[in-house]
Amino acid sequence: MPLAPALSTSTSAGSQPVKVYIAIVERLSKASAGVAVAMLVASMLVISHMIFIRYVFRAPTIWHTDFAVFSATASIFLGAPYVLLTKGHVGVDVLELMIPDGARRLLQLVGAVLGLVFCGAMFWASWLYFHEAYTNAWETSGVWKIPLWVPTLPMPIGFGLLCLQYVAEIMKWGRAE
Repeated sequence: MPLAPALSTSTSAGSQPVKVYIAIVERLSKASAGVAVAMLVASMLVISHMIFIRYVFRAPTIWHTDFAVFSATASIFLGAPYVLLTKGHVGVDVLELMIPDGARRLLQLVGAVLGLVFCGAMFWASWLYFHEAYTNAWETSGVWKIPLWVPTLPMPIGFGLLCLQYVAEIMKWGRAE
């Protein structure tokens, strides 16, 4: 799908790379949300399967709980960039509604920059954790014993995409009139 339909028409040639960046990041955030939804659905189906196996056949389950917990947790990290994109996060805006528009926009910029700094730090920390789990061949403590890097990988991916989305939001703020 070409990027052109997602971009607004503007006479400013210098803003074209910004528009392309924003369009790409928005698509990545939407794709990541699609993966998050699929993981939640998979988690729901696995939990249903686990209940069926346990209570109908009275059989033990080994991997169901780990899969459900890891996939539901991964969906949180992978869905976060889309939540930022759509402004779907929970926020307390009492103070924001009481101040003038100029101050409100400045407050939003400060919030976005602080969010970017926090997510950047979390990206780095989660990347180090993922890398250590991968290089040291850590395994989960459950019976399933999967390599720990598998359930930790969504953390740096999610925080990395969240950083990209924050940069896009800051770019949009700079372009707004």
